Amino acid sequence: MKVENKLKNPVWFSLNETHKDFAIKYDGVQFYNPKVCPFGAFIDSSKTANALNKYAKLTDSFFLVTEKETPNHDPNFVTLNRKIEGCQMVLENLIEVNITEKIIPLTTKHINEIYDLVWLVMPGYFKMKTFEMGKYFGIFKNNKLVSITGQRMQTNNFIEVSAVVTHPDYRGNGFAKQLTTHVTKNIIANKKHPILHTTKGNSAIKIYENLGYKLTREMNWWHYSK
Repeated sequence: MKVENKLKNPVWFSLNETHKDFAIKYDGVQFYNPKVCPFGAFIDSSKTANALNKYAKLTDSFFLVTEKETPNHDPNFVTLNRKIEGCQMVLENLIEVNITEKIIPLTTKHINEIYDLVWLVMPGYFKMKTFEMGKYFGIFKNNKLVSITGQRMQTNNFIEVSAVVTHPDYRGNGFAKQLTTHVTKNIIANKKHPILHTTKGNSAIKIYENLGYKLTREMNWWHYSK
């Protein structure tokens, strides 16, 4: 299958390939184990309502990720809270950035710090076991984790740069830019192509473009709760 087709449905193909051990399948719809990641994906939208009802028994808050398709849901069992309009970016040509900070590979001993920092800046997406989806790297100041970037969705062809967060007290120092560059290079070294996702209109899009990423398509997060 062409990589382009996989990029149109990154959660689905991540669960088919690199992350297949995390997959929970209901009626042609695939979800991550909710302890790892609250995302799901599908091929046929006519099957999503029943699958959402089943997955809702495992977790209170979750997402279906699609390019253009609109999932079906049963409002008697689950509530559609909102559609988060996002976009996908794919590395076109890496633009070098001078890395001046000491970047540390994060391990299981850092999980609580990672979780707390991500939920402070970007709540709702990160779980305690999200760390198991890929490699994570951080910058420490005064023995405190102040900025991280990691890897989330993965297939045989690409890896997603994710969790690009910096503590509010340490913004403006270029930490996110340096970490994104570091993780991007790590993905390339593993002979896979870097991608990332963000919300439409996010000011970070310009930063990613300056690192060599290019906007490629819409990618939407449908947020549900039971």
